[in-house]
Amino acid sequence: MYAVLETGGKQYRVSAGDTLEIERLTVEAGQPVTFDRVLLVNTDGKLNVGSPTVASATVVADVVEHKRGQKVIAFKMKRRKGYHRTVGHRQELTVVKIKEIKA
Repeated sequence: MYAVLETGGKQYRVSAGDTLEIERLTVEAGQPVTFDRVLLVNTDGKLNVGSPTVASATVVADVVEHKRGQKVIAFKMKRRKGYHRTVGHRQELTVVKIKEIKA
């Protein structure tokens, strides 16, 4: 059994026991979180596709930890103009472990 859920503007294919790194949630570590935006549920080969979401389908997960992602450097330059800018970015992430899919 697996499901496709949407959070943080991205879609993830999950099944029970999976660990995900998603965009930062405002839930403390060790607390459960419920994802309501479930786009698709596959139960033993039977697909249930939502329009846009599957009614009464939820994914329950536990928040493992909060961390910061890898540093990304954006360097902009225009040749022969003396223009260059360096900007760094680190994404705030939440690590969740999927407990169950309720369909």
